[in-house]
Amino acid sequence: MAARPNTINSSGGVSLTGVRFRYPRGFELNIPAMEIAGGEQVLLAGPSGSGKSTLLHLIAGLEEPTQGEIHIAGTNIFQLRAGARDIFRGRHIGMIFQTFNLLQGFSALENVMLALMLAGYASHDQRARALAALDRLGINEPDARVEALSVGQQQRVAVARAVAGEPCVVLADEPTASLDPANATTSIALIQEAARNSGAALIVTSHDPSLRSAFTRVIEVAA
Repeated sequence: MAARPNTINSSGGVSLTGVRFRYPRGFELNIPAMEIAGGEQVLLAGPSGSGKSTLLHLIAGLEEPTQGEIHIAGTNIFQLRAGARDIFRGRHIGMIFQTFNLLQGFSALENVMLALMLAGYASHDQRARALAALDRLGINEPDARVEALSVGQQQRVAVARAVAGEPCVVLADEPTASLDPANATTSIALIQEAARNSGAALIVTSHDPSLRSAFTRVIEVAA
């Protein structure tokens, strides 16, 4: 598998050089070079099974490449030990999942605060940051349990959790896969605005061709 080259000059954000990832069945994701600038918004497009999610997991440091280097804000993340990489991820990378991955039984505020705690933010700073992020995203009842919120509100909590720590990169893996076209458009606009307000680069994966018009840069990931 290979991503078609689409690079820019950048001194920050995300940089991949000579990255390869081999799947157990012998398929290979091959990224010779890719640069995404700080604040840039990019769509990783391609059919299901093309390697989009794997590429996102590599950038997040959740999967290790067979070879190559991945730099986030100038740091080679695979030169960090596992524990240090986890802390780095919490501080510098916000993640939005298709199914939100919110903790049931906890409030919206607690979900965001927990992410900040795991990222190493001081306890006195966690509540203020979490409340500010939720407020910016229109969550007016931060103490409500997440399972009592609508699907749209749950996604807003998930986005707040991703941007509360002011990461340099936000990764969103198929965030609109379960939504109808109208709600998908609204959802992407919400994610883009939140990333823009936090100054983060945004990398979104999707197999939905209707999202292409929302991005000025699309990187094709294809077998």
